[in-house]
Amino acid sequence: MLDHCSISHRGGVVLWSRSFTPEASHVASSASSPVNSLIREALIEGRTAEQKFEKDGYAVKWTFFNDLELIFVVAYQRILQLTYVDDLLTAIKTLFIKLFEPFLATFVASLHAINTGKSAPPSKNGNTSWNFAKAFDGWDGVFDKLLKGFEDKAAQERKSRFRPQARSIQVESGSPSDDDSTVPTESPDITQDEQQIARNVQALKTRLRGRGGRQGGRAASRVDSGTCEPVSENESSKRKSKTKTRRKWGDEVPTESDMASLDFSLDKSDAGVNGRLTNDLKSLVDSASLGTRNKDGLYEVRDWDFGNKGDASVIAKALNQEATQQSTSSLGALGSLFARLTGSKVLTEQDLKPVLEGMKQHLMKKNVAKEIADKVCEGVGEGLVGRKVGGFQTTSNTVRSALSASLTRILTPKTSTDLLLSIRTKLSSPSQKRVPYTITFVGVNGVGKSTNLSKVCFWLIQNNLRVLIAACDTFRSGAVEQLRVHVRNLGMLGVDGATNSKGRVELFERGYGKDAAAIAKEAIGYANENGFDVVLIDTAGRMQDNEPLMRALAKLVTVNNPDKVIFVGEALVGNEAVDQLTKFDRALRDFSSASSGKSRGIDGMLVTKWDTVDDKVGAALSMTYVTGQPIIFVGCGQTYTDLRQLRVDNVVQAILSD
Repeated sequence: MLDHCSISHRGGVVLWSRSFTPEASHVASSASSPVNSLIREALIEGRTAEQKFEKDGYAVKWTFFNDLELIFVVAYQRILQLTYVDDLLTAIKTLFIKLFEPFLATFVASLHAINTGKSAPPSKNGNTSWNFAKAFDGWDGVFDKLLKGFEDKAAQERKSRFRPQARSIQVESGSPSDDDSTVPTESPDITQDEQQIARNVQALKTRLRGRGGRQGGRAASRVDSGTCEPVSENESSKRKSKTKTRRKWGDEVPTESDMASLDFSLDKSDAGVNGRLTNDLKSLVDSASLGTRNKDGLYEVRDWDFGNKGDASVIAKALNQEATQQSTSSLGALGSLFARLTGSKVLTEQDLKPVLEGMKQHLMKKNVAKEIADKVCEGVGEGLVGRKVGGFQTTSNTVRSALSASLTRILTPKTSTDLLLSIRTKLSSPSQKRVPYTITFVGVNGVGKSTNLSKVCFWLIQNNLRVLIAACDTFRSGAVEQLRVHVRNLGMLGVDGATNSKGRVELFERGYGKDAAAIAKEAIGYANENGFDVVLIDTAGRMQDNEPLMRALAKLVTVNNPDKVIFVGEALVGNEAVDQLTKFDRALRDFSSASSGKSRGIDGMLVTKWDTVDDKVGAALSMTYVTGQPIIFVGCGQTYTDLRQLRVDNVVQAILSD
């Protein structure tokens, strides 16, 4: 059963709506209605290629009619499996347009005239007000008949599915009989399937023997025997012989210079403190990548700048080529495809299908996840279907602007990325007791959480903030020692190269094997008592499919309620980025809401190893599309200054570049 159905204009005017229950009517009239959430979180952000939108127990599906800028929306309980919703939306759109197209065209033209500053065309009664109830008179009856037809058809399908199952249960429930006629016989289909399987196994053995070589022969012999044969002594000896070769030491006695080069102790007698500090600073800080200070004296990290300054995207290059010339770029076929779309022609799905396929291949080559590339291209296609193109250059501008606008909408953050402003706002808030700003870093194993946590710590120290690092990775061997080294190095660096910042950064540790949530809570209390401004919580890496570890992480987030939960991911991943972020965010929300009743997910991302991907920055698009949260920083090196901020224009330029 449906809860709500509405037809509205993209400008926000609701033409017709129907709520089927009092509760649904109340929810639909509130600001938190599923339809309003759909507009805010999906349509405005360009996520129009999703199959459905889920919010607060509701599932929402929609479709567009671009020519008249209409949106048809249906909402129902998520727990219900309504198979006819897509067909219902298509039928509603077709009938509504067929019945009221003249009125809708006049209404849309009136809106455009108002937006352009021209006077709206007067209606029959002489004013510009629209009486939708009168205009759509009779639509309620048509809708009721249409909905009843689909519901009856769905009920018939459910009955037909359950009927064979009931018959089989009735036969099995009968009492056994001694009659020979009731003895089951072997089905010839089963025998045939077994024979087919035997032939397939034999064919596989033949292929394995035909491959030849050592590995194929061994695999074939194991298939023939059906058991795992022991490895021969010769093979085992060869395996054992592949050991690490020992280092060969010279027979000569090492000289004093050799001993000095091997001396890494901090209290060298031949080097002063200043000389040692200078050498360490050179290895810890890259002066070329240092940030800048604004007019207020705040330290800002540099923006990531895309190296290719060419202003022509790959789509523009393809469109400017001759229609008969075969392009070598990933989207080169677009030129010849769009050359045929000239004149005053309305673009259709069939016209755009090959173009969108080339666009999808280009996005995937830029390291965009396949699922995200499909949805982005579908969203661009939905926005182009029904548009009129007046010429070759118009088509070029239309396609380029549509793709660029879609990528910009997705990458534009819906929340502030100014982390320093959030920290200072909380610390200076007069309405509550001063408590430190807490940031939790989460992610899978080996992505660089501890290293990039130290980079963020360096950035905070440069802005005269006292930072406490909580070592909550109590599982990985060496995790606490790694943070201890970072704290020692950061204490040496100071602010603007000074050596007086030992009190600005400290490490809170309780060893290994302890409860991470309890350590984080104790660290926040310690920071509050000792006047620290920010607490950075380092967590153990874990795979997104490990439910016990994800529950432990959700417990840490629920107990301590950090101000930011930052997911640390690699720029090298493609499809894996979608899986990691989706499962991390869903696990945190589900487990935190189960224990506290309040859902808490990921608030932002920090992408590491950004310097290894050049212009293949599609991971940023995939991560932002999945969560809707912004990328706060990217890590691009091994020193504490190798931290960058992303600008949407630079990322879009890199993705569209050839």
